[in-house]
Amino acid sequence: MLTVTQIAKQFGISRSTVLYYEKQQLLLPTYRSENGYRWYGDKETERLKTITSFRSYGLSIASIRSLLARNGLSQTQILKEHFTHLEREIQHLRAQQKAIVVLLQEPSLLEEKMVNKQRWVEIMQAAGFTETDMVKWHQKFEQLEPEEHQKFLESLGISSQEINKIRAF
Repeated sequence: MLTVTQIAKQFGISRSTVLYYEKQQLLLPTYRSENGYRWYGDKETERLKTITSFRSYGLSIASIRSLLARNGLSQTQILKEHFTHLEREIQHLRAQQKAIVVLLQEPSLLEEKMVNKQRWVEIMQAAGFTETDMVKWHQKFEQLEPEEHQKFLESLGISSQEINKIRAF
């Protein structure tokens, strides 16, 4: 059994995040001792592993709640919706970049600042992704949307040979 602090440390998250998940009814302790300490068992540890995995994909608390409750939309539907949302956001940001380039009249900026493989890895690492997390992310993307995964990798300017390696994971 683990305390709030211990389980938070195990997952590399803050104590307040664990308490927030409890408040949101995502993660409840196995029991509370007389002195108010929360204790988490193996079942809760596995649930927190799932929650942190979904959070690493950028899913909202509401989407995670739905996935854990197994009601409403399926995992595939929620992840597709999230992917579509991310794609719209990326397109919106690219449109803003293009507008700025036009205003500055410096087309070279667009080529320099476009998201490439190196920049994407930096973004993922800044978001807390480890190398293993990134591999899992690509595996899930490949599993759910292989054609879109291919397009995404191509948009990063990755060679065909490297794309094949990434998709083979």
